[in-house]
Order: sequence, then structure tokens, then C-alpha cells
Amino acid sequence: MQFQVETNKKMELVDITEQLKRILPPKGEGALMVFVLHTTAGVTINEGADPDVQEDILQHLERLARGKYLHREGNGPAHLQASLIGSSVLIPFKEKHLDLGTWQRVFFCEFDGPRTRTVQCQVLSGLTRDG
Repeated sequence: MQFQVETNKKMELVDITEQLKRILPPKGEGALMVFVLHTTAGVTINEGADPDVQEDILQHLERLARGKYLHREGNGPAHLQASLIGSSVLIPFKEKHLDLGTWQRVFFCEFDGPRTRTVQCQVLSGLTRDG
């Protein structure tokens, strides 16, 4: 299953937690694999209660990526930022509930926007003790 994320800024974190919950099967347990199909975007799990955390992450990633790049498209920093964050996460779930910590949310990370992006998800079902 996949869904689209519309980004509005050059760099932003978009909370996709609720979209991911809708993908989960109504019963059972397992893990949800979330994969971003882009080289200038990523996905991460972090605090969702305080938006300053998201801004701090973006500011520091921007500072880390400053420098000269050979890549002619001009988005070399976005490629580095995406590599630092990563392109996938694996989240356990049980009975249509993502097993996230109290403050954790799942964020799509845009580093070369605004754009329309694709997030690919795969439900990995767990085995029960009975079978």
C-alpha cells in the first residue's frame, strides 16, 4: 500500500502517524514497514508533542549539510540529509495500535520541497502462539 504526501516547504517534517494507523489490519499483531521512495526525503520517529523539536531537527540538519557539493542539480544537501535520517522505519503494532512511545510520532521528512511524495508501506504479520 502507498499514499501521497504533499509538502509545502523546502524542508519540513510532516506527521504521518494517523495515515499509518489507517493501514493496519483490524486484528492481529506484527510490524509496519514504512519506506520513502525518494533520495531527497526520509522518514523518522521522534517527539510529536512539542513542535520546537521538529524545528530543532531541521535547523541542525540544515547546518550539518552546509558545504560544497559536486552534484549539479543543486540539491546535494538534501541527499545528505535524507541519508542521515534514513529511508525507512519498522514499527510494531498490535490490534490496530502502533506501539509507539507516549510522545513518539512518525514523520515524513522533506529536504527538497515542495513536492508530491510517495510513502510505501508493508504490513508484516506476526505469528500467534497458536499457529
